[in-house]
Amino acid sequence: MKLFLDTANLAHIKKFNQMGVVDGVTTNPSLVAKEPGEFEEIIAAICHEVKGDVSAEVVSTDFDGMLTEGRHLSAIAPNVVVKIPMIPEGLRATKAISQSGIRVNMTLVFSANQGLLAAKAGASFVSPFIGRLDDIGQRGMSLVEDLVKIRDNYHMKAEVLVGSIRHPQHVLEAAKIGADIATMPTEVMEKMMQHPLTDSGLKRFLDDWEKAKKAKASITV
Repeated sequence: MKLFLDTANLAHIKKFNQMGVVDGVTTNPSLVAKEPGEFEEIIAAICHEVKGDVSAEVVSTDFDGMLTEGRHLSAIAPNVVVKIPMIPEGLRATKAISQSGIRVNMTLVFSANQGLLAAKAGASFVSPFIGRLDDIGQRGMSLVEDLVKIRDNYHMKAEVLVGSIRHPQHVLEAAKIGADIATMPTEVMEKMMQHPLTDSGLKRFLDDWEKAKKAKASITV
């Protein structure tokens, strides 16, 4: 499964990219607005740092606006994926944009029916938002299960990109189900690396090493 970071913070992206664990990045207008600089410059810098897919979202909600923005965003870098909301005009724009060779990430998917329509319209990525479903008392991972089954049943080209991830367990569950991608905030990827037994085990090894060195030194003297 590919792991994406859901952020527009270049310093955070560089940190994890140097570890070799970042396959791509997803952004949205809210995330980009938090960072200094012009929108296009931020997206271009991320695309330069990460060679994988980088999602940049349109802000228009009408067909013509999304079409214009989508073409503009795709021209920033070859690895830009245009992010379009799952609305009727968004489906129409997805069809038009994808037919011109531009890849689309259809976002704000909250039902399997929406995901099926997104894939039919030509989206390269379908993004279910599982955390927001959990917030209203539904099991978000059930949506991922449905989308993965539909993808496998009909050999659809659209990849299931799990978004709105809140904790490492979400990543693990998505991987076990067979999702193609999980995109997460940097703090979730940070937590994925951590385990108290790793910390205590390392401390023990280092403590034993220091004791061994002191013992050898006393023998030498």
